[in-house]
Amino acid sequence: MASEETILSYQGVQIARREHILFEDFDLELSAGEFVYLVGPVGAGKSTLLKTITAEVPIAKGSARVLDYELTRIKRRQLPQLRQRLGIVYQNFQLLPDMTVQGNLDIVLRAYGVKPPAERARRIEEALREVGLELKNYKYPHELSGGEQQRVAIARALIGHPELILADEPTGNLDSASGLAIVELLQRLAAERGTAVIMATHNRLVLERFPARCIHLEGHK
Repeated sequence: MASEETILSYQGVQIARREHILFEDFDLELSAGEFVYLVGPVGAGKSTLLKTITAEVPIAKGSARVLDYELTRIKRRQLPQLRQRLGIVYQNFQLLPDMTVQGNLDIVLRAYGVKPPAERARRIEEALREVGLELKNYKYPHELSGGEQQRVAIARALIGHPELILADEPTGNLDSASGLAIVELLQRLAAERGTAVIMATHNRLVLERFPARCIHLEGHK
């Protein structure tokens, strides 16, 4: 169930790529457990906005607070701490092809410093169960469908128990049915886990079938 805890607060934010200003005086508030769409055509700045949340793209002006970190003043040494509290789902899955599903998740937990093998195995099993792939941990990415690969990517995003998931066009490489199933899964995770989700999309069918608050970016180019 969603709470009123504020996960993200952007106030009067300016976001620029070199001399090109993408967003001026941009505001956004997000609470725990809330699901929000970023909507707009290709080039509207959806991916760039998501990258400001991970501190990959700097905030030029304004106040931008994410999970107790003020992004305009965040230190380099704080970046790993911020990013471990985020889960990221990409359009092209970004799974390691020479590793099994188990291996793709295990390497993330190792990077997070989870040392006991039993604890890593437990968390992997938990994440795969949540996305409905608990029986496919031995498979390699090429042995899975596109929808299944994206479910593994979501499990990878969940493995660190994030407070906010950023999904950048997660249905872009999927057929219609698989894409809808992925959005349904993300909305369920937001409702049941209290994990906030920001999903960038221009998929109108997704918006019709699974409505949620939309942030329209066309006017902020």
